[in-house]
Amino acid sequence: MIAAVPAANSAADKAIASDPPGLRLIPGSALAIASAVAFHIAFLVPALFPLVIAQLGCLFALRRVTTPRQAFYLGLAAGMGVYPVQMGFLWSIFGAAALPLWLILAVFYGLFVVLLQRVEFHWGPSWTLSLAPVLWCGIEYFRSEVWWLRFSWFTSGTCIPSEALGLLRVFGIYGTGMLAALAGAAGCRWIEVGCPPPSRRQLPAAGLATLTVLAVATGPRWLPAKTPTTITPVKVAGLQLEFPGVPEVRIALDRLRTAHPDAQLLQLSEYTFEGPVPEPILAWCRRNSVWLIAGGREAFTSDGDGDRFFNTAFVVNPGGTVAFSQAKSRPIQFFRDGEPAKGRRVWESPWGSIGIAICYDASYRRVMDDLVKQGARALLIPTMDLEAWGAYQHQLNARMAGLRAMEYGLPVFRVASSGISMVLDHQGAILASAPFPGPGAMIAGTLNLRPARPARRWIPLDAWLAPACTIGTAFIAGLLLLTHFRNHRPGSLRSS
Repeated sequence: MIAAVPAANSAADKAIASDPPGLRLIPGSALAIASAVAFHIAFLVPALFPLVIAQLGCLFALRRVTTPRQAFYLGLAAGMGVYPVQMGFLWSIFGAAALPLWLILAVFYGLFVVLLQRVEFHWGPSWTLSLAPVLWCGIEYFRSEVWWLRFSWFTSGTCIPSEALGLLRVFGIYGTGMLAALAGAAGCRWIEVGCPPPSRRQLPAAGLATLTVLAVATGPRWLPAKTPTTITPVKVAGLQLEFPGVPEVRIALDRLRTAHPDAQLLQLSEYTFEGPVPEPILAWCRRNSVWLIAGGREAFTSDGDGDRFFNTAFVVNPGGTVAFSQAKSRPIQFFRDGEPAKGRRVWESPWGSIGIAICYDASYRRVMDDLVKQGARALLIPTMDLEAWGAYQHQLNARMAGLRAMEYGLPVFRVASSGISMVLDHQGAILASAPFPGPGAMIAGTLNLRPARPARRWIPLDAWLAPACTIGTAFIAGLLLLTHFRNHRPGSLRSS
């Protein structure tokens, strides 16, 4: 006997009678378009970031179509309204193969809408409203962090500007998206039932909830700034070089050292070298008594098989030896980007614990949370973005560094091969930058390492909430499948 599924409460059942009729194709298509447009505006115009709530409200409204197939295709259309527009640069990289990549990512929008449609059909509108934020957060986290083709650039939380960094600091990117989904679903449902006026009991509760969200969102901005006494300043400098030769690197380092003689830590980009740091560069570090971080390749096996390697950031000490190295945890799919790192460690530098994330590693919370839990007091991000990929791709990738600074309250030093390089403070504000494409451009600034604190105070709530939502989404999907098969078994009188 299959366990009973949740039943809609009586109040929700009564509300169904007042709902508008099932959504037809043309209004549904308009909602899919409106959803995509709302996302683009929220993503590109920081002052209008609350429009992400409208985006999710439009997706929630699509659940009222009459069949699961319509729900899936309209959700897919909404996703295709987002990804090809924001990721048009993939066409210049992959050509026609970019189309299936866009489609795969858009499938998750379709999955969200079809799950909502099934929940409403089987369990009623109250459960749809309650489960919408769980489903959205679970699907976003699965798409971004769990499955093989991970991609996290366009989650709802990435629309949040620095003015609302409190939301990211407390809830994280995925938790903020969950709040937006709850607000969008509630607003859509409120409109659908005829916008009943709020009761006297609802007004104080709504006002208190609004003030709480505003206080959390903007708290770090209006609270008095207190400078911790244990901040450790480090003078840093970096160079933008794309696939340089060893003589070119040595000449560029001389130029950087002359321009910024007080720099204590120099950084180059990912893939600066085709192998480990060459001896001429190690000798340069000995002569100049300086710390250097540079990207290269580390052999995967002792037999020197060049087809398998680790994409590695090497830390060279003033004595000219490699004191630390960290391989890339999330190599880029479809590229020859090395093997995944066997583990992650923070670098115990002379100034304190520092986390090193290579390029797209900064896009993944499962990678960055690990470094922060180990006590990282700042983040270094050597990056290689090819100049041919275009300015917009560089802006999108650089955006993730700012979001990480906001989430963890940590300073970030990012050096990219062709831009955009940045020194960011613990609130994501840009202290120094080098432009795209900027070949040979230099960047310098001060990286203020934050004081060591218990790891739990550094990690947003969605570190556990988002995985829980993913598990919950899988459970809900499984329960809906069981319900579907039960209703379609021989002799069943109900059909979906």
